[in-house]
Amino acid sequence: MTEDFIIEATGLTKEFKGFRAVKDVNLKVRAGTIHALIGPNGAGKTTCFNLLTKFLQPTAGRIVYKGEDITSAKAFEVARKGLVRSFQISAVFPHLTVLENVRVALQRSLGTTFHFWRPEQSVEILNDRARELIAAVGLIEFERLHAVELAYGRKRQLEIATTLALDPELMLLDEPMAGMAREDIQRISELIRSIAKTRTVLMVEHNMSVVAELSDTITVLARGEVLAEGPYAEVSKNPAVVEAYMGTGHG
Repeated sequence: MTEDFIIEATGLTKEFKGFRAVKDVNLKVRAGTIHALIGPNGAGKTTCFNLLTKFLQPTAGRIVYKGEDITSAKAFEVARKGLVRSFQISAVFPHLTVLENVRVALQRSLGTTFHFWRPEQSVEILNDRARELIAAVGLIEFERLHAVELAYGRKRQLEIATTLALDPELMLLDEPMAGMAREDIQRISELIRSIAKTRTVLMVEHNMSVVAELSDTITVLARGEVLAEGPYAEVSKNPAVVEAYMGTGHG
């Protein structure tokens, strides 16, 4: 039933100077679900993300996205196909307003980046769509604020809006809750849940209560290998998973 899976990695391996950061990982993400990639520090989660989004080339293995082999594709090529990643470190322009940030992302998706240098009127047509996205992430009252003035959690909301501007079918979120206060975590959780109604979400996340609440499927990595996979209730009771997490102080 391959058509059920939006992305499939088979035998994914990445070596750095003899060190195998990812070892023979098989990963399938079902379309229309929230899938979490978890594991102790150094488990290979970020390397896995970098491989799937083509920021790194695998040493071995293959990646199929929507039935197409993308193993040797470039990052910008897979982004155009609808596989888009939001970064762990906020990737917004600090001295542009919320509205301008989302508009720049929309220009990117239209391939009209050079409008950036044209008169204001030529980008006005993008304002309606930009405001829709800003409203969708709950930032409409902040649209005229510069990104640098936003609180940390709001900045992450803006980052999600700019990622959504690229109209991803598969959205990869790298630790969306990192460094957040409780009320921000609640807000971003609700945002991720609403995003997942119309697209697929794959996320790396350390906050186990968030993972438990949001995820349909969880893949646990340890030392670069898949330790377990399944729903949270099942995976959290797996003795190998419990052992891998002992003393790692995960949140």
